[in-house]
Amino acid sequence: MNEPLCKFMKVGLIHFMAYPGTMKGEGPVLETIKKIAVDDYFTAIEITTVKDKEEREKVKQMLETSHMSIAYGGQPRLLTTGLNINDLDEENRQKALKNLKEGIDEACEMGASGFAFLSGNYSDDKKEEAYQALVNSTAELCAYAESKGRIKIALEVFDYDVDKKSLIGPAPLAARFAKEIREKYANFGLMVDLSHIPLLHETIEESLLPVKDYIIHAHIGNCVVKHASLPAYGDAHPRFGFPDGENDVEQVTEYLRFLLKIGFLNEKTPPIVSFEVKPFGDEDPDIVVANAKRTLNEAWAKV
Repeated sequence: MNEPLCKFMKVGLIHFMAYPGTMKGEGPVLETIKKIAVDDYFTAIEITTVKDKEEREKVKQMLETSHMSIAYGGQPRLLTTGLNINDLDEENRQKALKNLKEGIDEACEMGASGFAFLSGNYSDDKKEEAYQALVNSTAELCAYAESKGRIKIALEVFDYDVDKKSLIGPAPLAARFAKEIREKYANFGLMVDLSHIPLLHETIEESLLPVKDYIIHAHIGNCVVKHASLPAYGDAHPRFGFPDGENDVEQVTEYLRFLLKIGFLNEKTPPIVSFEVKPFGDEDPDIVVANAKRTLNEAWAKV
C-alpha cells in the first residue's frame, strides 16, 4: 500500500499494556503517557483509570494538547478486581456494573470517544443464563453511555477456553450478541483483536466475517498458543517475533487486507487501530513499542 497509514486508520497504542506498571491506575502514568503523546507515529491512545484526581487532570491536559484521539479501556477494571459483568450472582453483577459505569464517567471526563469492556467467565451448563446476564448488563451500559453524550461502547472479543475464558467468545456467538444489542443501541459495537484470533481457534476470515457489520475498534498483537508449557502462553500479548508466536508481519498484513476488504479501514472515517503489546520478562517497553511500529510499517507496505 503506497498510501499513508493515517488515511485509513488512527494508529494507537494501549498505554497500560505497553507500560503494565500503570495497569491499576498507579505508577509512572504521566511520564509514560508523555512518551506516546510526543511520538507523532501515534494519532490515538488507549488509557485506563488514573486513580489520583490531580494526576488525572494532568493527563487530561496533556492529551488535549497532543491532538490525539482517546479511547478508554475498561477491561482492567474487571480483570484486576475479579469482577464479572455476566455474573449470575446479582449482587456481584451489580458491583461489576457500578465499576464500569464509574469507568464511563472517567472516560467522559478524559474526552474519550469510546469505552471498552469484556465479558466474564461462565459455566457450560449455565451458558445461556450468563448470556442473558451479559445482554442485560450491556444494555444498561449502553443506555448509561447515551445519557452521558456521544461515547461508544465496545465489547472486546476474547478467548473462551484458553486464558481469559470469556463468554464472548467464538465468532457466531459474538455476532448473535452484537446483533441483539445493536438493534436497540446504535452506540454499541465489537472490538476485535488479531492476538485473540488464534486463541479462538479461528482464522482471520472465520473470526471477522460474521461480525464485520459490528466492528468499531481493532487491536493488533501477538500470542503464543501452541503449548501451555511455552513462555508467554495464552493472552500475554508478547512482541512480534517472540519465540513460537502466532502473529508477525504476514498475519498483520492479512489482517489489514481483510479489514480493508470489509470497509472497516477507510478514508472517510478512519477508525482507531491500536497495538496491544506487552513486554515479557525484563524486556524494555520502549523497544517493544518500536518493534510494533516496525512490524506495522512492513505489513502496510505489503497490503
